[in-house]
Amino acid sequence: MFGPRAWTIRRKNKLSKQQKIRIRLKAYDHKALDQSAVKIVDTAKKTGAMVSGPIPLPTEKNIYTILRSPHVNKDSREQFEMRTHKRLIDILQPTNKTVDALMRLDLPAGVDIEIKL
Repeated sequence: MFGPRAWTIRRKNKLSKQQKIRIRLKAYDHKALDQSAVKIVDTAKKTGAMVSGPIPLPTEKNIYTILRSPHVNKDSREQFEMRTHKRLIDILQPTNKTVDALMRLDLPAGVDIEIKL
């Protein structure tokens, strides 16, 4: 009971009691994404929670190549790209006040939000 295994079990139980809210933001427009991240961080800090982030995640680039002409000229092509910007915010030790404030927060329509508890 007092070996190293018992210590790791007790340690895991202590870590599981701490709550964390992980918020992932995605958007095509990085300005709207950064504004949303600032709003979330300010709201969480006002309610007394600890905040880690916003952490910029790698930008995903999707490149689409199409033919310029519908018939001939296969060598003439045009490329379009779509960039998806991402941010990660961790809210440590959230209170009920924090969750209520985040639910009432008004964010732009172009920002996708994933929340994990």
